[in-house]
Amino acid sequence: MIRKIIILLLALAPLTIVSAQDAKTIYKQGKALYDQEKYDKAFPLLKKAAEKGNKKAQYRLGRCYDKGRGVAENNQLAFQWYMKSAQQGYADAQYQVSRCYEKGKGVAADVKKAKAWLSKAVRNPKDGDKIRQKIKEKSKKVKG
Repeated sequence: MIRKIIILLLALAPLTIVSAQDAKTIYKQGKALYDQEKYDKAFPLLKKAAEKGNKKAQYRLGRCYDKGRGVAENNQLAFQWYMKSAQQGYADAQYQVSRCYEKGKGVAADVKKAKAWLSKAVRNPKDGDKIRQKIKEKSKKVKG
């Protein structure tokens, strides 16, 4: 019995790897179209990659819903996709979740949660420095 389970798991392992690679490839195609401002073409690709669990696609799909790019603006769906990405540790999404809580955009305003997500974003080991720089630039624009 255990041998059959091991054989089954070994047989399925490549499918999991291919699925993750597919999501990454689909995301890259969607992101390229998004960057070219071809939002109507980018949206379905980003959605497909996001549904497969790609955290960058989930964040970018949140941006589509947030800004009405390739889809009708929907703050609740934007927040949901930001949150999925944020929970996977994507700093940009963590920052957007904090902004949503701060502004009550797509979710009830909650200062404590906004601060907690902002803290996660700026302390993110991969891109926290990028988030801190973004905040610094925004504060300069407000002061200037």
